[in-house]
Amino acid sequence: MIPARSFNGRKVALFGLGGSGIATAHALVEGGAYVTAWDDNPESVAKARDEGLPVGDLAQADWAGFASFVLSPGVPLTHPKPHWTVDLARGAGVEVIGDIELFSRERAARAPDAPFIGVTGTNGKSTTTALIAHILQSSGRDTQMGGNIGRAVMTLDQPAPDRFYVVECSSYQIDLAPSINPNAGILLNLTPDHLDRHGTMQHYAEVKERMLAGSDAAIVGVDDAYCAQIADRLERVGKDVVRVSKRLPLTDGYFADGTDLMEAVHGQYSRVGFLEGIGSLRGQHNAQNALAAVAACLKIGLDLGEIQSGLESFPGLAHRMEQVARRDRVLFINDSKATNADASAPALSSFQNIYWIAGGLAKDGGIETLRSFFPRIAKAYLIGEAAPAFSATLGGAVPYEISGTLSAAVEHAAAEAAGDEARESVVLLSPACASFDQFRNFEIRGDAFREAVMALDGIEAIGGRR
Repeated sequence: MIPARSFNGRKVALFGLGGSGIATAHALVEGGAYVTAWDDNPESVAKARDEGLPVGDLAQADWAGFASFVLSPGVPLTHPKPHWTVDLARGAGVEVIGDIELFSRERAARAPDAPFIGVTGTNGKSTTTALIAHILQSSGRDTQMGGNIGRAVMTLDQPAPDRFYVVECSSYQIDLAPSINPNAGILLNLTPDHLDRHGTMQHYAEVKERMLAGSDAAIVGVDDAYCAQIADRLERVGKDVVRVSKRLPLTDGYFADGTDLMEAVHGQYSRVGFLEGIGSLRGQHNAQNALAAVAACLKIGLDLGEIQSGLESFPGLAHRMEQVARRDRVLFINDSKATNADASAPALSSFQNIYWIAGGLAKDGGIETLRSFFPRIAKAYLIGEAAPAFSATLGGAVPYEISGTLSAAVEHAAAEAAGDEARESVVLLSPACASFDQFRNFEIRGDAFREAVMALDGIEAIGGRR
């Protein structure tokens, strides 16, 4: 835990008692703050009380006595309208901050030289965060990973000069972290998302830009217009900007040439890494993630050999194009995190000869946007409530069966993929659907896929997960 000693002796209000909120409340108490914690859910309040945290109804509190208000990132700050606690805090002139801000202040006070990489973007931030942390760990560095992935940031070990932090930051967290200041801040991409909480795409982009503005070096994926404009704007005000592209040969920056990772310096190119043969980093989207990781790791002092070694040993994230197993020439991939069509596109674009398991509780639009990938699909195995609608979209373009259940789909897909004469065939779970018709969440669905695959004869596990 990181005790929030910067708040020692100060009165602090806290709202939102989910996992990160409770962790933050404990950090404040440990740091000597006088905390009043609350939540709209009585069960969450009861849980906090059971853990020994001081709780109190913030609707009845004297806000003039609070020095700070810590808001959980899942609670609306601005849109569709500020939460009632935000209105009370602002009315009393109390700063509104979040857990990433607490971390930033503790690092600044205790170990400002502790290397810190912040990662944000609409897509790919979890993979990039995990990849950077893996590269650092595999090089022997003391590495802490958390934030919007895995552990709440205040549960990490205390800042120390030789301790490296890799923190995934959502837009909600950045909005509550005015002094965030990574050594390397990464913005991968921006597409419309979370607009219910940010109001407009412009505001969403402005929030993401704030982290880069506070960074020593801003690493920006420039393959979309919003990010390209942010890179230009930051450069004009003197920021150290590193551009990254998964497809454009840049004059200065990092770009992908097939599976080669290239650096451009005034139009002169050199290879800084490669992804050939790294199954966990297939696809253009992962080239962008890897390029951002390379740029960030170089900024904080790693050498190319350390970075390449980490790339090659990266196991990937569970449920995100996770390599589960092989059987002869058949590769089994768990992409259960793909809960809509857009999320399935990266996996479908990364493989050929696909035996595709899809379906569940369909989202608006179905799989029509995936039509350009249909030639890659040898056969589809449809499950759950979406099966009839998906079969209608596939029509005569892709052979399919309505398997009904995931276990049946795995059995049938594995058997038919085994007869494919291609150099490699892929049994791919990438449902393009929510899981809720048959599974409580996508993790349980992915685990069920993995278990069904591992029950097949002749299977060789990949990556140590069972």
